Amino acid sequence: MIELLVKLALAYLLGSVVGSLLLGLVRRVDVRASGSGNAGATNALRTQGRAFALAVLAIDIGKGVLAVTVLPSLPWPDGGAATGLAAAALPFVCGTGVMLGHVYPVFFGFRGGKGAATLFGVASPLVPGAVLPALAVWVGGIVLSGYVGISTILAAFTLPAYVLFTRPEGLAGPPGAFALAVFLFILYTHRSNVQRMLRGNENRFESAMLLRRLRRR
Repeated sequence: MIELLVKLALAYLLGSVVGSLLLGLVRRVDVRASGSGNAGATNALRTQGRAFALAVLAIDIGKGVLAVTVLPSLPWPDGGAATGLAAAALPFVCGTGVMLGHVYPVFFGFRGGKGAATLFGVASPLVPGAVLPALAVWVGGIVLSGYVGISTILAAFTLPAYVLFTRPEGLAGPPGAFALAVFLFILYTHRSNVQRMLRGNENRFESAMLLRRLRRR
């Protein structure tokens, strides 16, 4: 149990290294002060350009991968290491911690991103079979609707759906519990997107709406 708590804390601290805010220190800008006010890659793209946004994605995805592949395997004093179900749950615990750190970063006043890129990094090693379907749903949602937030929610829903239909234990084991929890967390962090869409004033990523562009031609 102590190992779980310590590595959860380490994952949280790793998650608190938010890509856009870290790079913003170098550029002396705060992406939260412009655009949507969010510290994620989408707002970084809108306010700082493509190169900045790609660097943000690399950091936020990379820390998700590191949290679930490196942190769980860090050595622990003999006799105190997690075993059994606790050991199996450790990567998922670290994945949860890094996402919490990204959204509520202790280094940046607890105002971070919405967790989508970090979730992609976390899910790649933990639920690799769900990554391509989730990415396809995300891309399809943006191409058809232009709504990044709603597309992200639908992509996150792909994770518990995939686990439910591909694992014999369904959502009962650590992968299922994690997939369902992160979907609900992504839904929560994107609640403002849902509210704006219901009001009809959600921003669209119109340059990505390929079908609309083809029809105009």
